[in-house]
Amino acid sequence: MTNQTTAYETGAGAATAGQDALLLAARILLGAIFVQSGFGKLMALGGFIAGMESQGVPMATIVAPIGALIEAFGGLAIVLGAWTRLAALAVAAFTVAATLIAHRYWDAAPDAMKMQQIQFMKNLAIIGGFLSLVASGAGRFSVDGWRARR
Repeated sequence: MTNQTTAYETGAGAATAGQDALLLAARILLGAIFVQSGFGKLMALGGFIAGMESQGVPMATIVAPIGALIEAFGGLAIVLGAWTRLAALAVAAFTVAATLIAHRYWDAAPDAMKMQQIQFMKNLAIIGGFLSLVASGAGRFSVDGWRARR
């Protein structure tokens, strides 16, 4: 018998399985809203472009479709755990841009300022979640994990 213990005996195996399950939950919870919102924007692209134009976004006819595609397919990649680090970085960048365009609470009317500040801070928390996925990866219960085991 050796002095070495297995990961299972030390509880590390259970901790890893728990971590993988938590990463799966995090990916689903973070990505789902982007899948829904992104595909919604793609299905009503004219309205999304008009909204961006009304907020003074330059080249909205080019920027809007790119943003909607990143949001929809980046969100889907995160949910599936496919190219997770890249997808999380792309959707985090999208969220930074969207936050600076749509939730400029410092420019909002006084009656809307508090709500815009809440939306701004919520988006910062979402960006933090994406950066955690960039650091950790998708975990075992993912397309990335499946490809790593092949």
